[in-house]
Amino acid sequence: MTREEFSAAVTAHGRAMFRAARSVLDCDADAEDAVGEAVLSAWKDLHRLRDPEAVRAWLVKIALNCALRQRRRKSGVTYLEDLGDVPAPEDAPRYSGLWEAVCALPPERRAVVTLFYYEDLTVEQIARYLRLPPGTVKSRLARARKQLKDMLKED
Repeated sequence: MTREEFSAAVTAHGRAMFRAARSVLDCDADAEDAVGEAVLSAWKDLHRLRDPEAVRAWLVKIALNCALRQRRRKSGVTYLEDLGDVPAPEDAPRYSGLWEAVCALPPERRAVVTLFYYEDLTVEQIARYLRLPPGTVKSRLARARKQLKDMLKED
């Protein structure tokens, strides 16, 4: 992959990388830092990309790993003013209020919902990326669905 192809891939998948990082982190600035770290890491490890067709999943996974590392380093500060500022996916407008409800979920539920529904990852992939048992991912998804249903009923 050339420098231009890498740059085009990062540009094309930057929003997905940001959403993945933001699903784990509580602040836009932290997510941006994680994406920056992920781009640098991806560039350094470009030789490890076996299938150029899977560049999106590869970049999202690196961004998610950087965000998880950053979260472990942080003391758990939540910036309430940033919780609702995650850019909605392109198809979110047809679900009025759903994206805002997803952003209001606790971080562990928000992460699995974002990765499953907005990034189209499987339960097994999410389990691998978040280093959780698949059963934990499934239960978090079920609890998040129930919580979202309750939240959206209130509106």
